[in-house]
Amino acid sequence: MSRSARPFVSRLASSIASVVLGLLGVALAPVGCAAASNTASPESVLSAYSHAIQRGQLAEAYALLSEDAKKTIPFEQFKRMIQENPEQAQELVRALDRPSAGPARVTAKVTGADGEPLLLVYENGAWRVDGSAIDLYSQAAPESAAMAFVRAVENKRYDLLLRFVPDSQREGLTEATLRAAWEGEQKQDMARLIEALKAALPAARFEVVGERATLAYGAGGTLELVREHAAWKVEELK
Repeated sequence: MSRSARPFVSRLASSIASVVLGLLGVALAPVGCAAASNTASPESVLSAYSHAIQRGQLAEAYALLSEDAKKTIPFEQFKRMIQENPEQAQELVRALDRPSAGPARVTAKVTGADGEPLLLVYENGAWRVDGSAIDLYSQAAPESAAMAFVRAVENKRYDLLLRFVPDSQREGLTEATLRAAWEGEQKQDMARLIEALKAALPAARFEVVGERATLAYGAGGTLELVREHAAWKVEELK
């Protein structure tokens, strides 16, 4: 995906990223249109959404967006985004038609008394505590990877931070070079980024498209993750 197309795709992806969830249950109810007649699972919602866009049935696609998304993007704006960017819209459709291996993960976050966000996963009709509660440096999901990244920085675990570096950026990096980067002249700037990111994580909502996940945080900050070898890694933090 080109960088010029990614902001558009990410913006559309944010509209479908929130399936209406309650903290103690899941509601994937039909919304009263043909495209939404099969909304029993996250996969079927994504399929109905992408197929509606592909057929040009934009009202049906829009009906599948979350209420929060509809407040952010009115229908006429949504319609114009699709019609004025047909190539990028089809790129989004292709991305949605190539879901990652395995079933979709339905998750929720709660904040503990110590301020640490705890990730829950909906499995087999019940909420379960995610493995990140045991593995403090889990990279299994964007949410847990972001929390683990912050924890590794705060604990100065540069050996673990190497795990968060994508393959394309790994050449020449060592624990020593990472330490020099994080504790050198830009130490205060990096600390401010981490503090802002940490403050945003309890309510963070990642936009996930294929093997990439993006989180907008703070006053214009962005965290971009990429999934490699079944682990989410930090491609860019700014």
